[in-house]
Amino acid sequence: MPAAPAVSSNGKPTEPHKSWKKVNEERKALKRQRKQEKLLKELQQAEEAETRAELAATEAQKKDRPNPSTLSIAVPGSILENAQSAELRAYVAGQIARAACIFRVNEVIVFDDVGIATARETKRSYEEDAEGSGTGTVRSSSLQLARILQYLECPQYLRKYFFPLHKDLKYSGLLNPLDTPHHLRQQSMFRYREGVICDKKAKEGHSYANVGLLNDVLVDKAIEPGVRVTVKMEPQSETSRKQKGTLVSPDEPRRETGVYWGYQVRIAHSLSEIFTKSPYDSGYDVTLGTSDRGTNVHEVPNRSYSFKHMLIVFGGLQGLESALSNDEKLTVDDPELLFDHYVNVLPRQGSRTIRTEEALLIALAALQEKLQPDVEDVETDLSDLLPQSEDTGISVRRDVLVSKKQKKRKLVEDTVESPVVYEPSPPKALPKVVRQTANPFADPSESFEKTAPADDDFEVVSSTTISATRQSSTNNDLSRFD
Repeated sequence: MPAAPAVSSNGKPTEPHKSWKKVNEERKALKRQRKQEKLLKELQQAEEAETRAELAATEAQKKDRPNPSTLSIAVPGSILENAQSAELRAYVAGQIARAACIFRVNEVIVFDDVGIATARETKRSYEEDAEGSGTGTVRSSSLQLARILQYLECPQYLRKYFFPLHKDLKYSGLLNPLDTPHHLRQQSMFRYREGVICDKKAKEGHSYANVGLLNDVLVDKAIEPGVRVTVKMEPQSETSRKQKGTLVSPDEPRRETGVYWGYQVRIAHSLSEIFTKSPYDSGYDVTLGTSDRGTNVHEVPNRSYSFKHMLIVFGGLQGLESALSNDEKLTVDDPELLFDHYVNVLPRQGSRTIRTEEALLIALAALQEKLQPDVEDVETDLSDLLPQSEDTGISVRRDVLVSKKQKKRKLVEDTVESPVVYEPSPPKALPKVVRQTANPFADPSESFEKTAPADDDFEVVSSTTISATRQSSTNNDLSRFD
């Protein structure tokens, strides 16, 4: 029989006695394990330090990296006054917004080319930017155009915060969406998002932002609620459920990834304010005016317009000449003197006039090969992170489409075509004609209306009946064979 295990005084079994050799081996193994853990920890710390150094160097390079070149366009607000209805005014503004996004325009300037408000078109007040004087007055058509342009550029999930109900936006639901890259879906995994600061309590030095996801994002700065911000999303941590982000400049997404990030809208009260109130420190280094009196665009060499901040100005119904004459601050007589280049983007036009929304598409398309930006956009493949054209609209599963086709095919096969038999309908009995006859014993001075109807001794028979009777009588008559 095996020996019973040793029992201690408290009744618990004691471990068997170990030899010194075995104890020393266990101690050595434990020391080796501790050394390995220490080495692994040192390696991890070294890798983290190297990663931090690389990130710091990358951030330093990013700060030193210049912003890409920008393209600005200026359109007059009076073009909306030429529209015949409120729906058409909104649609013209939508066409301008679509053209600006298609050709990656960074700034849209709406200027007043009339100058004096008429009785029909009065001026309205509006709130200027923080750098402005607080409030200003501008023509109603210019203000409506600027408001619709801002509305379309704003992502859909942010519009309810910045655009309350307004008569200028009454028909904005009829306009085509811009579908720009910064209009992200909820399932998009792009690292930059547009958001608004929420009125939600957060820890000190932080705030929450709504960026179009199911949950708000905790950002690294405390800002007043209602401010539009650009958030750089941080990778989701396994230990924390909260999504965190960092507030960045609106120019960073385009500078770092090359993705078009929408346009800014600015209002100018006259033609001169387009140049004097530029948001760039050095202003516009290349300015271009469009007119049918300018140089033929086909004579301009390719890549000849090198620029950092370029401005293209379009005229209204009366052209740039009318805008120049209505500006009291400008003393020149020829609008060509205001620009570095004065170009005719469509020579030999078939129509006497080209509408501004049409000239916008024509000019930007014709100038694509003529422009040479000093700092071009970074080219990166982000097709997996940004919504594509096939993602637009309501998606329908393939099996649903197949099942509908199968049901339709089965319905056609089950339907048996029966021959159509046309039976001649019997002739309808014609009503008996009632003839009115005059009373021979009545006074001839009496009116004919007092004559009483009398029953006639004959009735009207249809022509088909008569022809059938004649045919039958002819068939029964055999005298013609004698």
